[in-house]
Amino acid sequence: MKTAFLFNQDCTLHDMGAHHPESPRRLQAIRERLNQTGLLQELDEVTPQEADRNCLLAVHPDSYIKNLEELDPAEGMIMVDPDTALMNCSMRAAYLAAGAAVEATDMVMSGQADTAFCAVRPPGHHAERNRTMGFCFFNNIAVAARRALDFHALERVAIIDFDVHQGNGTIDIFLDDPRVLVCSSFEYPLYPFSHHSVDRPNIINTPLEAYSKGSSFKRAVERDWFHQLQDHKPQLILVSAGFDAHKDDPLAHLEFEEKDYRWITRMLKEVADAYGHGRIVSMLEGGYNLEALASSAAAHIEVLAGKD
Repeated sequence: MKTAFLFNQDCTLHDMGAHHPESPRRLQAIRERLNQTGLLQELDEVTPQEADRNCLLAVHPDSYIKNLEELDPAEGMIMVDPDTALMNCSMRAAYLAAGAAVEATDMVMSGQADTAFCAVRPPGHHAERNRTMGFCFFNNIAVAARRALDFHALERVAIIDFDVHQGNGTIDIFLDDPRVLVCSSFEYPLYPFSHHSVDRPNIINTPLEAYSKGSSFKRAVERDWFHQLQDHKPQLILVSAGFDAHKDDPLAHLEFEEKDYRWITRMLKEVADAYGHGRIVSMLEGGYNLEALASSAAAHIEVLAGKD
């Protein structure tokens, strides 16, 4: 099994300040852990380039993209929402993160890789069609989905989001697109406090109470997602891989462990093998305790790569 690892050092240039949890050190921690374990050497490491503007226009309107580009400061920092800052390297990083989504999808769809993990930032799943929020500028996983549907002519994809925060942006974008099944688990109530009551057959919200452990997550997934995935028969699985539901993460109150990320990844591989020729593209979202992030991401990637 061939797994691609997409990483561009310029994604670390986006820096919202020393005390901001969405830190460049997040990517460094993941890569260092993979290197220490020897797994990095077994992956196909790829340096993604910036997304073509047309790939972004498939998700976000031109006016939204232009507004971000016009805000892009030559120096200093601009707050575009209470949690999200734009500085002179931010748009470069955002274009690279979206570019990784496109390149990973192309690699998996062309058979150059069976699975792919994109170690990129800024994250994307909170970015709505017309709104920057929650550390996110472009919705990277949505860019990957539209690439699969529009360029590779797939009929059905599934987006699985196990970040501790709901993937409101992804839900906003695919609300009325039955080709895309969106399954999002999250601590409730917790940011972003929206899209929790969406009632669409292709949107599966799975709220979890604070301090829920992995066993509760497993039961909820088996109850809410498994049969929906079987019915949808996704030809490609896309993962918004947030690791901030870990028990050591500082931004929330769920109590997942590395074994829980192994379990959900194994389950997704079974679905991908059954309906999508094993194809999975995973994009990094949250995870803010560096040790927990590194160990959880490594566990996820080990399973993707068939090393577990």
